[in-house]
Amino acid sequence: MGFKDISNIAGSAMAAQTVRLNTIASNLANANAVAGSETEAYRARKPVFAAMVGEEGVARVQVLDVVQSAEPLRKMHEPDNPLADADGNVFYANVNEVAEMADMMAASRAFETNVEVMSRIKSMQASLLKLGES
Repeated sequence: MGFKDISNIAGSAMAAQTVRLNTIASNLANANAVAGSETEAYRARKPVFAAMVGEEGVARVQVLDVVQSAEPLRKMHEPDNPLADADGNVFYANVNEVAEMADMMAASRAFETNVEVMSRIKSMQASLLKLGES
């Protein structure tokens, strides 16, 4: 496997982690969103990744989809809320803020790891060029 292949793998992983971080940011921004019905309520989103192998045997990470969480919404009785339904209920997003923060830390570390891979490839290429000069 050459430097280009390794760079492509790390680059695709960084792009996937960026999608992951964006969905986490969206989930956290909407964690306390209120709606008057279940259909209008914000549902947490999660990206689905897959390792794809091309015809030449080169792997990459691909985001297949961003799916909505199947976790139940939080239903609260708040008759004074202007968004309340006829029964006085409102629906809060199904975002688990603690889990999202842990996921954000993992995504950040994965991104940083791939940045380090790219940095080391660059360093190895520079060392290889220096060997050629001798």
